[in-house]
Amino acid sequence: METLKVPVGISNRHIHLSQEHIEALFGVGYSLTKMNDLSQPGRYAYEETVTLIGPKGTIPGVRILGSARKASQVELTRTDTHKIGINPPVRDSGNIAGSPGIDIEGPKGLVRLNQGVIIATRHLHMSSEDAWKYSFKDGEYLCAIVPGPRGGILEKIRVRVNPNYTLDLHVDTDEANAYGLVNGQQLDVYSTNDQFQAAR
Repeated sequence: METLKVPVGISNRHIHLSQEHIEALFGVGYSLTKMNDLSQPGRYAYEETVTLIGPKGTIPGVRILGSARKASQVELTRTDTHKIGINPPVRDSGNIAGSPGIDIEGPKGLVRLNQGVIIATRHLHMSSEDAWKYSFKDGEYLCAIVPGPRGGILEKIRVRVNPNYTLDLHVDTDEANAYGLVNGQQLDVYSTNDQFQAAR
């Protein structure tokens, strides 16, 4: 089977907000201002930011990503969590049940989340067409070879399949720094240990 090469997309800390919380933080009827498109269709970064307040510290200037969600969610790196004093689980985006909460401060108000803070699982966005072509399934795990002086093996990359997705391997800034990765870098990914061993 042909080896799949995927581009790396590096994610910094960010937040997804519900419409209710957008209005609580920025004012009733407020519409966020689109700054730029992200790698996935219909996803973008807003100009507005918020401050996160934890038990031990704060993180200002946290970017809001859209579009609005049913439930607000904060995605941090492990380094961030040490700074503000919380211990969130590594989870797929949207899986926030039982995760820690946090306070969010905006220019017009403060929102207290009872849950919603996670460290995002490294994951690979993939279209249905690519999944069929390379025999990958939604929810399965892949591994990738990272070349270079700080390279290694990225394991437990969760596949996320959607007809509208564009191929993109998402890791956070902690992971990127540890492996010496840069945005747009192409990596070879494998679905089985046998395929990986044959490529070494």
